[in-house]
Amino acid sequence: MGQILQIDNEQSLSFGYMEPKGSLSLRETISTYLRTKGIEASSESISTVSGGLLALQLISIGLLNRGSTFLHETPSYLNLVHVFQSAGMNLMGLPIDKEGIKFDAIERMKRQHYASLFYTIPTFYNSTGKLMSEKRRLELIEVCQKETTIPIIEDDVYGDLWFENPPPKPLKAKDTQGNVLYIGSVSNTLSPGLRISWIVGPEPVIERLADIKMQTDYGSSSLSQYAVDKWLCSGMYDDFLKEIREELKFRMDFTILILKKYFSEIATCSTPKGSFYIWINLLSCVSNRKVFNVVLREGILLNPGSVYDNNDLQHLRISYSYASMEQLEKGLISLAKLIKSLL
Repeated sequence: MGQILQIDNEQSLSFGYMEPKGSLSLRETISTYLRTKGIEASSESISTVSGGLLALQLISIGLLNRGSTFLHETPSYLNLVHVFQSAGMNLMGLPIDKEGIKFDAIERMKRQHYASLFYTIPTFYNSTGKLMSEKRRLELIEVCQKETTIPIIEDDVYGDLWFENPPPKPLKAKDTQGNVLYIGSVSNTLSPGLRISWIVGPEPVIERLADIKMQTDYGSSSLSQYAVDKWLCSGMYDDFLKEIREELKFRMDFTILILKKYFSEIATCSTPKGSFYIWINLLSCVSNRKVFNVVLREGILLNPGSVYDNNDLQHLRISYSYASMEQLEKGLISLAKLIKSLL
């Protein structure tokens, strides 16, 4: 039996195991929060999970057979590749352009390889930071729903981290057939240590994933679920988002200025509209793997494009969210000097 702690006059906090889908109060709060994104989802079609990575693991073992073909954007989120490869899936990367995934490639792959699922981060893709256009989102939904339907996993963990203008509504907001499994989280906004994310989808699918989740980790921390519930329903989360967006925008602008000053001869980049990352394109023939090895010896850590796509030797992913402003400036200036020394 779990102990009960009286927190306030309205709600008690249980330290025992919660129901498979997670705290009902939190799921009702998430349901209300999702309406601000244009997503209509009942509490029964939502399950909390201990982080977005667990959501992917549950999907890989609960909905797909070994040997299934799994489509994703290229370059790819590193942990995505590991999760589905370890589950015995065949991964196939699809190209992107300035508007997002090239949807015609999905239709072709669906016919040729009997693809079972497509994974996308349409809002501030990790690693490139790209934002899928409204037009491309509509085209993607259409091509994945016609003829032989291919389900979509929409990872929206960065969706709240826009700087000036809100992004287009999630794919899930346009889903009329229950074809999109939607993953949301507070790990990248509020706190990674809370380990609270959620999956939204058709009730039978969510019930199956929740059952597998209970066999995996018995569910997310009741204390973390209670804390996230209070943050979301009290308005504190919205206030916090305003502050974090301003801080990230300031850091991004600062980083862009340094890149323009010291990298103009060796690299190009686009200005992100949200999230944590800047995707740098090296203009020289020097390999990003060589750059990575050289700068690592100097105490500078960055991600080369080859981490996300084995064939990508021209890009670097820079994160401006964690280091101090002094560290950012010093590290980027040193990075520029080291790259120039390799030419």
